[in-house]
Amino acid sequence: MLGRLTDVFERGYERLLRREIGDAPTHVAIIQDGNRRYAEKQGADAPDGHRAGASTTEQVLDWCADLGIDELTLYAFSTENFERPDEELEPLFDLLTEKLREFADADRVHEEEVCIRAIGDIDRLPDRLRDAVAYAERRTADHDEFRLNVALAYGGRNELLRAAREVARDVEAGELPPEDVDVAEVEDRLYRQPVRDVDLIVRTGGDERTSNFLPWHANGNEAAVYFCAPYWPEFSRVDFLRAVRTYESRAASWQRTRAKRAAALVRAVAEVEVTDARAVASRLREQLSGTESDAAVVADAVPEELPGTDPDVETAD
Repeated sequence: MLGRLTDVFERGYERLLRREIGDAPTHVAIIQDGNRRYAEKQGADAPDGHRAGASTTEQVLDWCADLGIDELTLYAFSTENFERPDEELEPLFDLLTEKLREFADADRVHEEEVCIRAIGDIDRLPDRLRDAVAYAERRTADHDEFRLNVALAYGGRNELLRAAREVARDVEAGELPPEDVDVAEVEDRLYRQPVRDVDLIVRTGGDERTSNFLPWHANGNEAAVYFCAPYWPEFSRVDFLRAVRTYESRAASWQRTRAKRAAALVRAVAEVEVTDARAVASRLREQLSGTESDAAVVADAVPEELPGTDPDVETAD
């Protein structure tokens, strides 16, 4: 009985969250943390946790489609993960290989025109996984409705360092004028396939850090970040909707802040212009040799107070 009531409550809460969400983010990036801890909690081995997490990944694709999200990036394997023991790495490489090929052949992927791309230092991966990456990218190359980026052997600091070295090398060789170094030039040198700016980063598993994930695309865009406690295999649609709601709240806050800043800027500019105008009027008064009516005309042209700048009137949010 209690279990049924809990299910009813969760479904109702999910519907409430869905109604509260308006414009979803364009690009969501997820740090899929907690697979090993989930397995330990279940009394299982780490590979079992990774396999359970793969099931969650498939569900997230459906949730993104439902909300109209255009791009999803999954942090599947970091450069730091290479330090894990071989008895964990090899089954994980096998699972990633299996899932990439499975996704590449799935009817739903082609019906929904999902383009699969890998980002990261792919050359460090085992041959079987590199072959799976190439297969998935080739099979979905013509799709453009939704983009799924799989971060493999990825490290944000290494990515930026690599790009900086390439720019420096091209400048030193005379192939790139220093004045042409801009955002586009740096982005062209990031890992393999450029991605659009990240709007929302989600991290499961309880840790509150972004772990060197997409620093160029997320920090530059001031992405919203949502941390949650469930391990990745336990991550639910309700958790995902909460994350999106966090993004929307952050976006609304940005809009209010921008409006306040714009209003303050307009007032500041207007105040400067009026101050300058008053100074000019003062000089004109001194130079005028005509009648008193000439000076009065100059004085009337400069208002004492700016319209809409009454200090006692608050600006609406």
